[in-house]
Amino acid sequence: MGVQRHTGVVEEITWRAIKVRTFQNHVVLINNSTAAKEPIEVSPRGNLNARLVYLNTLYTASPAKTIHVVREAVREADNVSQKVTPLVRIRNLGENGVEYEVKYWLDDYAKYNDTDALVRQRIWYAFRRAGLNFAFPTRTLHLERKAITRPVTAEEQIADRLSAVDVFAPLSTEELRQLATATVGHVFAPGETLIRAGDEGSSMFVVHNGRVAVQVADKNGPRTVAVLSEGNFFGEMALFTGEPRTANVVALEETEVLEIGHAAMKHLFETNPSLAESISWTIAERQADLAAGSLQASQASIQESAGVLASIKRFFGLR
Repeated sequence: MGVQRHTGVVEEITWRAIKVRTFQNHVVLINNSTAAKEPIEVSPRGNLNARLVYLNTLYTASPAKTIHVVREAVREADNVSQKVTPLVRIRNLGENGVEYEVKYWLDDYAKYNDTDALVRQRIWYAFRRAGLNFAFPTRTLHLERKAITRPVTAEEQIADRLSAVDVFAPLSTEELRQLATATVGHVFAPGETLIRAGDEGSSMFVVHNGRVAVQVADKNGPRTVAVLSEGNFFGEMALFTGEPRTANVVALEETEVLEIGHAAMKHLFETNPSLAESISWTIAERQADLAAGSLQASQASIQESAGVLASIKRFFGLR
């Protein structure tokens, strides 16, 4: 007869038995005499305990890129310890792809099942954004790759979304179509950070589906100063002037954003130089409104518009 094994949290140790509450919420009493005869694996409360999660990729995926993407996706997940950086290693060159193991450390080992699941979820979303693919049996590989690399949204839908964004109001229908063609969609999991304060950047984002929170650092931790939903945008100063990010933006639910990059806007400015002035006015008006309130916005906008225009011209190399 085999030895029955139980996994759970030790609730009490007495002179007679060890009381364990399993993860199925059953209470098991293990007689001390029995416990003394069998090996028991203990994960001490408050200690760093490691877990392993496995994944595989296509052979065409760069190992250096894969390791970086996975490590960054895992390190900020809830219950993953910030004291030790997760390790991502190639464990085997398998029949269908490159096999990896992710080793991370837990703050609370009792939640390892939920944390393993969250780590796998974060890796899936990070792979989708990075254009990496999981390995599949050879007979289905071609079909799955086509499905995964298909654009997130149709060009017409993106152009329609961009047309409702204030900062792009000066663009013509054809210019919106060109911008939509160069726009990239990204999907983020609930709780993931889209951008961080202080980071360099040269793109802005439009919320296509879902919601994000704009957070600034406070003495008591992150403080939410705004919640943005479908059609709202953020990061425009990085796109148009190259300024560093001023706040953290975190997904409140599964969120799809559209990223507009520097190269796409530079092409539009070169073909239509008057756009820079129109957009600088819109940006200055928005910044003044956020800073001073609507009653003082107009006067502040006039003062700021020239400065924003100069920054745009300098950043994009316009005359």
